[in-house]
Amino acid sequence: MTLINFLQFNPIAFIIFCGVLGLLVGSFLNVVILRLPVMMERQWQEHYQESQADTQSEPQQIFNLITPRSACPQCGHTITALENIPVFSYLFLKGRCSSCDKHIPLRYPLTEILTCLLSIAVAWHFGFSWQAAMALPLTWALVSLSIIDFDYQLLPDSITLPFLWIGLLLSLFNVFTDSHSAIIGAAIGYLSLWSIYQAFKILTGKEGMGYGDFKLLALFGAWLGWQNLLSVILLSSLVGAIFGISMILLRGRDKNIPIPFGPYLATAGWITLLWGDKIIVAYQNWAGIT
Repeated sequence: MTLINFLQFNPIAFIIFCGVLGLLVGSFLNVVILRLPVMMERQWQEHYQESQADTQSEPQQIFNLITPRSACPQCGHTITALENIPVFSYLFLKGRCSSCDKHIPLRYPLTEILTCLLSIAVAWHFGFSWQAAMALPLTWALVSLSIIDFDYQLLPDSITLPFLWIGLLLSLFNVFTDSHSAIIGAAIGYLSLWSIYQAFKILTGKEGMGYGDFKLLALFGAWLGWQNLLSVILLSSLVGAIFGISMILLRGRDKNIPIPFGPYLATAGWITLLWGDKIIVAYQNWAGIT
C-alpha cells in the first residue's frame, strides 16, 4: 500500500500527516517572512541604481530564501539541523541561542504552531481531497502574507498574484467554484476596494489602503467566487475593528499609525474558504431570508 492510499483510507493519519507537514512548512515560512521583504528592498535598490547612469553599484552577496544559511541575528552563529527542528528545538534550547545565549523571538515557534493548527483544520474539514490539496498551500501563503503585512504594511505580488491565477485555473475544474463566478469574483474583488481607495483619496487626500489589499481580495474572488466576497469583506471589517480597538485600548496604539488590512482580509478569507456556505445560511436564517 502506497503512502497516498494509506492516507486516503485513514482520515486520522491524514490529519496527523498534514499537521506535521504544517510544522515543517511553518519553519520555512519563518524564512520567507524574514527574507522576502529584504529581497524586495534589495531588488528595488538595484533597479534604482540601474536607472542612475552615473551610479556604480557594488555587487551584493547572494541573498534569497535558501542562501545564506539561517543564523543567529545577534552573534551570527549558523543554525544547525538539530537546532532547526520546528518547535522542539526552541523548547530544547529554552528559547535561547546555543552560542550567545540571547533570546530567540517567540514568534518563530508560534508561527510554526499556527501553521500546524491551520493545516490540521483544513485536513479535518476537507478530508483527503483535491480541495485539501489546494487549500493547504493557500493557507500557508495567507500566513506569510498576514505576518509580512503586519510587520511591513506590504503584501508581496510574488505571493498574491500566483495564487490569484491558481484560483482562476482551479475554477476550470470546479474545485471551489466555477469559472464564471471566479472571473467575476476576481474583477469585483479588485475593483471594489480600488473604488473605495480612490473615493477616500479624493475626499481626504490620503491613501486608506494599499494595492496589495485589492489583489488579495481579487484572489479570494477567484478562489471562492463573487458570491462569497460580501462575507469576506464583512468578516474582515469585523475582525479588523475588534483587533484595532483592542490594540488602542490595551496597548495605547497611536490612532495615526496605519493598521494593515491584509491580515484581517486573510483571516476572513480563510474562514470563508472553510465555512462560507454555513455563514451565508446562518445569515439568511437570522435575517429571515428564504
